[in-house]
Amino acid sequence: ARHAGPPDGGWGWMIVVGCFLVTICTRAVTRCISIFFVEFQAYFGQDYARTAWIHSIVDCATMLCAPLGSLISNHVSCQVGIMLGGLLASTGLILSSFATSLEHLYLSLGVLTGLGFALCYSPAIAMVGKYFNKRKALAYGIAMSGSGIGTFILAPVVQLLIEQFSWRGALLILGGFVLNLCVCGALMRPISLKEDCKTAPEFLEQNYVPETEKQDLKRMSICSPLIKLWPRECLCYCSWKEYDFLLMPGFMVLAVSILFMAYGCSPLFVYLVPYALSVGVSHHQAAFLMSILGVIDIIGNITFGWLTDRRCLKKYRYFCYLFAVGMDGLSCLFLPVLQSFPLLVPFSFTFGYFDGAYVTLIPVVTADAVGTPLLSSALGVVYFLHAIPYLVSPPVAGWLVDTTGSYTASFLLCGFSMIFSSALLCFARLAKKIKRTHLPSLTGNTALKQHIWTNGAIAYSVTAELDQRDVEFLAVDTNSFSKR
Repeated sequence: ARHAGPPDGGWGWMIVVGCFLVTICTRAVTRCISIFFVEFQAYFGQDYARTAWIHSIVDCATMLCAPLGSLISNHVSCQVGIMLGGLLASTGLILSSFATSLEHLYLSLGVLTGLGFALCYSPAIAMVGKYFNKRKALAYGIAMSGSGIGTFILAPVVQLLIEQFSWRGALLILGGFVLNLCVCGALMRPISLKEDCKTAPEFLEQNYVPETEKQDLKRMSICSPLIKLWPRECLCYCSWKEYDFLLMPGFMVLAVSILFMAYGCSPLFVYLVPYALSVGVSHHQAAFLMSILGVIDIIGNITFGWLTDRRCLKKYRYFCYLFAVGMDGLSCLFLPVLQSFPLLVPFSFTFGYFDGAYVTLIPVVTADAVGTPLLSSALGVVYFLHAIPYLVSPPVAGWLVDTTGSYTASFLLCGFSMIFSSALLCFARLAKKIKRTHLPSLTGNTALKQHIWTNGAIAYSVTAELDQRDVEFLAVDTNSFSKR
């Protein structure tokens, strides 16, 4: 059945549960791979730099192949994409348990498992956006909290598995656990929204089409065989151009800001514990800082999602996202002067909370930029943009530490990167607001004009917004032409 809009409940809560489990099986398992580092170093006799590439490749492959996950989800189904991803990820972990070299792990644990995670992650998140509108931020907060909850629970469990069954046995068991992604895929029941798909008669009824053009369309429907052959059920006016949003100015600015945000957030998770150890914090306390990050991340996911769904903040979710990213950047700037455990604990609380906050709002901000029908494809691109920063930022931060002999330069670069990401979006929104103020429209709102024409065997539908100045210009131009 086709729904007029997102149901904001019902089976949507099962979609949230499925996405919650997907984030546990993908993001939480990826974070827990770092627990195997010491075992890999001891077994293969390699240094930290070469072993650290495993985690970077998993993260990079997950984000780099995110558009592939969206493509399969859009053209086959979300269920098939997630189930296929679960099989690939599980196969990669199982093959890794038989690894004989680091190169073997690069391919199996890095590329194959990362590819499987990519097919699951962005489609599952996009499904939540299709089922929720009014309570979208809260739904995303619950779904995305799986990363923090999974890390908090899986980290000690994985360590126990390594002690009991060695790293090979632990990877084998994790491979079986990740097969639960197939169950999550089965929960992703597809939903058909009217805004996703429109029939030719529905186009004629829309206010977007002027009356004169409706008459032209009716003539075309009589004379053109192409119009008669349009499918009765569905004329997807945007499916033939799934990635049209790449040329939207709003999305282009968001994409650039995502690059800087991803660069700034990644090194902190790698170097917080080494930095804490370097300033005299014990191993137990350093590990506790990461636990605090994980738990507070969960609180940030859920509470910030709930708060931004309130009526007073709902229309300011964009600026809430900017605030969260900016606060994480400021936290990184202050980190080099925090050189004791009592001072690092507040940092873990602050960074963890706002990290969970902006992660929750990434799909919401993306949906606001491109619209719900294009959300799956747009999220694939957004997570794709995380890939390169995730791959290069930890080695660059490590090079700065080796060159300068301290962590100050690395943390300052991360902080300024995230602050620039927030400031860029803020200036873009202010510029858009100023432009609207200085360009009054015909009736207080922009006049939406839709042109539909045919070219060869393809039906095109393009929407353009014309302000009052454009309308007046066209009217003058038409009059002058008629006088000639």
